[in-house]
Amino acid sequence: MGWGLGPKVVHWLYVAIIQPTISYASLVWWPGCQTASTKNKVSKVQRLACLGITEAFRTTPTGAMEVLVGLPPLDLVIQGEARLVAHHLLSLGCWSYIHSQQGYICILTRLQKSDPIFNMRVNIMKPVFNLEPKYRVTTCILAREKWTRSPGTPPMVKGLVWFADGSRTVEGTGAEVYGQSVNRGLSIPLGKHATVFQAEVYAILGCVHETETQDRSEKYVSICSDSQVALKALQAVKTSPLV
Repeated sequence: MGWGLGPKVVHWLYVAIIQPTISYASLVWWPGCQTASTKNKVSKVQRLACLGITEAFRTTPTGAMEVLVGLPPLDLVIQGEARLVAHHLLSLGCWSYIHSQQGYICILTRLQKSDPIFNMRVNIMKPVFNLEPKYRVTTCILAREKWTRSPGTPPMVKGLVWFADGSRTVEGTGAEVYGQSVNRGLSIPLGKHATVFQAEVYAILGCVHETETQDRSEKYVSICSDSQVALKALQAVKTSPLV
């Protein structure tokens, strides 16, 4: 019978507790990991964890153990955490030094140069609270045959009727809007980086914009969407500004 912690427990302790503790506030001190002495120090820490996880011989190379247990070099993990925090602060509008090339704040400039996608705005924004929505979400699951054979539209569909859909292919993402009452269709290209969820929500938003342009006297407007994720997001109290 063995004594001490098992390999799985050691791995969990290192990844869940020790590694986040070491990388805490890495946005400020990550340049220190560029020196050989610091890389050697953090590598020794991870080597101890790898030995505890693998129970390998003391002479086993650190790189080999890192590959076996799936742990990237610790200095790269620290830089990754710094990039993540910098991009998150930029998305929240809390980053003021975008073009700096010196010190710890150049991490974001390096990230944007290495991959231009990080120059785009993202949906990581301050959440908003929708306590009194001015709309109602009703679930109506009908088969195609029942929908086409039924006279008119289902009872819960009233007034102006719009259909919203979003899709993504290898060419890019797009939103589709169709107004049944006004016989008007609209295709909205959203580029290659938008998600299907964003396309579905944007399609619903497109129906709202198109409705505002119509000079109609109907009291109700019905927007039909087949995206459960988008509908659940519209029902949530805490959500993103896009929703």
